[in-house]
Amino acid sequence: MNPAAPAPLLVLPTRTGGAAENMALDFLLLTRCPGPPAPRFRHYEWRAPAFTFGFSQKAAWVRENLPRGERLDLCRRPTGGGIVDHRSDWTYTLVVPRIHPWYDERASESYRMVHECLAQSLASLGQSAELLRDAESVAPEPGGPAGVCFQKAERYDVVNARTGAKIAGAAQKRSKHGMLLQGSIEKSAVDPIAWEDFQDDFAAEIARAMGTTAADAAWPDLAEHEVEGLIEQYSSAAWLEYR
Repeated sequence: MNPAAPAPLLVLPTRTGGAAENMALDFLLLTRCPGPPAPRFRHYEWRAPAFTFGFSQKAAWVRENLPRGERLDLCRRPTGGGIVDHRSDWTYTLVVPRIHPWYDERASESYRMVHECLAQSLASLGQSAELLRDAESVAPEPGGPAGVCFQKAERYDVVNARTGAKIAGAAQKRSKHGMLLQGSIEKSAVDPIAWEDFQDDFAAEIARAMGTTAADAAWPDLAEHEVEGLIEQYSSAAWLEYR
């Protein structure tokens, strides 16, 4: 008997939302997504200038390191990592169910695998993108505080091979449901690009790395009360000031 074919990578429609909504939907795709378990990929956009910060970061410190004089949509992420500026980035999420082999990889390995796909996709579109394999080769920008994501490239981040600028970083969370990886690409670190073409190629590269194919899919039928409840939680002062 032939083994069952692996589930395709489901590519969800692009949505635009506020910071709390985007974070809530990512978390619900990990924990409450109906249907057979399958990896899911989505790109999403931001309704207003937004920043997110890692689950374990202190809100007071984060505020001290935000731009002054601009009204910002701010939310704590369910994943780790540092402060991320979403005003000029291309944001994506990958959700991997617990039964998938990628769930059992070390965090550094899943980070590397996704970023290898990302770097390959950018390179195929003529960008000078490569994986940083030696974390010591890129120093933080002068005056850049630790904990601000794009101030310093770390091992397996994607960097511009010409300028050394960090192009992409990500943060992860693993739970009993699976793995959530939230990633950001700084558009200013690359030359002008057709982002729709990049999205198609990036999803296809991830699918190939998983040994499957990418397939467009409808937005899952998440329970409305759970969506509204989690958006309210992620919008609350209690969540923002959690640490």
